[in-house]
Amino acid sequence: MSEWSNFTSDNLLATYTKKASIYILVWKVLFLHSHYIKDLEVLNCEYGKNTIKFLRLHKEGKKQFVKEVEVCAHLRLTSPQEYLEGNNSLVIPTDTIKNIVLVLAKKNGISSLEQFAIDICNHFMTTFCQVAYVKAYVQEVPWQRLHEDGVPHIHSFICVPDGTRFCEAEQCRNGPLIVFAGIKDLKLMKTTQSGFEGFYKNEHTTLPERHDRILCGEFFCKWSYGECKDFDFNCIWKKIRECILEAFAGPPDCGEYSPSYQKTVNCIQMLVLSRVPQVQVIEVVLNNTFYNVVDMKNLGLTNDKEVSKCFKYNLTALFRNTQPQSIAAVLHKTELK
Repeated sequence: MSEWSNFTSDNLLATYTKKASIYILVWKVLFLHSHYIKDLEVLNCEYGKNTIKFLRLHKEGKKQFVKEVEVCAHLRLTSPQEYLEGNNSLVIPTDTIKNIVLVLAKKNGISSLEQFAIDICNHFMTTFCQVAYVKAYVQEVPWQRLHEDGVPHIHSFICVPDGTRFCEAEQCRNGPLIVFAGIKDLKLMKTTQSGFEGFYKNEHTTLPERHDRILCGEFFCKWSYGECKDFDFNCIWKKIRECILEAFAGPPDCGEYSPSYQKTVNCIQMLVLSRVPQVQVIEVVLNNTFYNVVDMKNLGLTNDKEVSKCFKYNLTALFRNTQPQSIAAVLHKTELK
């Protein structure tokens, strides 16, 4: 499994910034009079094509469907001879990688982001014997069908920034297929039912305790599946998104009190792990937007949380589902809904 530290909201796409990326990790390189001593071992070398952006249109009679995605596909070959010897005989050009991705979209369609990423991995593993490792990242533009007076339009869409769906699949030759999925850029806020009290204080503490504050943040959630069987990835993704919203907001008529951002993140993870057994590990990164009520007494006004300044912070948490039944029991005891 990949190191989860590589996939925080800040650096998720940091390794995908160039159209053709090369990564070489070298162990024990010694210098002597500006020359390399050949005490060197290549630990990893991969390359690929990034930012393959395209729109896939699907028609069913008069009704049309769209998927606009951005794909990054990376390969590692069985031999690093192109790096060490300048021998390109095994190298699959990045332009070929791009064309393969487009052809797969044409032939297979995109039933789900996860399945499309799996299709990419399967193609490279079954077609090219020189490929030792393949990784495919797919991100979707959040287009939603336009409705007019409650009637869905047959061919018009609106881009709604209510969270960006993404996934990643990776596979080593003779190894298991590993699939990750997630949602990022999901901005949520509740204007009450949140506080922060009883925290550690010393001579440097200036933050006052609050029992009623605004809770707001931008969420990055990423999870991994166990053995990929015949999953309905679209249904699972929607269910996890519903869990995130439910755990954050609570019941619609009264909400649910949050004693800290950390507890809110934990509630999201516990609810997802209890309701979605296909999820094995879930990471949540919360970019916290902190609202501080402006003191307007000097202006002769009483400010009842109506005007606030905002500041931003960051919080990360990672959970693994090892005992789903006990997690469900804990949720029941703590009355998480």
